Amino acid sequence: MSRSRQGEGKDDRGSGHRLLRVGENIRHALSEIFSRGEIRDPSLEGISVTVTEVRCSPDLRHATIFVMPLGGTHEKDVVEGLNRNCKYIRGQLSRMVSMKYLPNLKFTSDSSFGEAGHIEELLHSPHVAQDLDQDMDQDMDKD
Repeated sequence: MSRSRQGEGKDDRGSGHRLLRVGENIRHALSEIFSRGEIRDPSLEGISVTVTEVRCSPDLRHATIFVMPLGGTHEKDVVEGLNRNCKYIRGQLSRMVSMKYLPNLKFTSDSSFGEAGHIEELLHSPHVAQDLDQDMDQDMDKD
């Protein structure tokens, strides 16, 4: 009975760090693969691809790769091209990353850039600027 409770209550910080470390290793290797320009696909020709993040599943069997083409143009075509060439990319990755099982790769577009732009636009809107000016005036009155 004590054996079944042995692992309960433990903090999984170690496995979280491992997932991050593996994701970063894969991200660096993918960046190198993309920079070499060896992937022959019409939708990827002449386009620089940035790998922003790699998220691995807890069992390290699946990895979701967030990518963004330079300039943000043709996102959908680039992601489709990368997913079409997934087997080739995985083969190249297996030569660069030493793992017992290399995860299955799934490429997706990174929407964080669009969200950051939207937040920036909101912060610079006249309505928000008016509220910030009022807050600053109130702070000046308190002093």
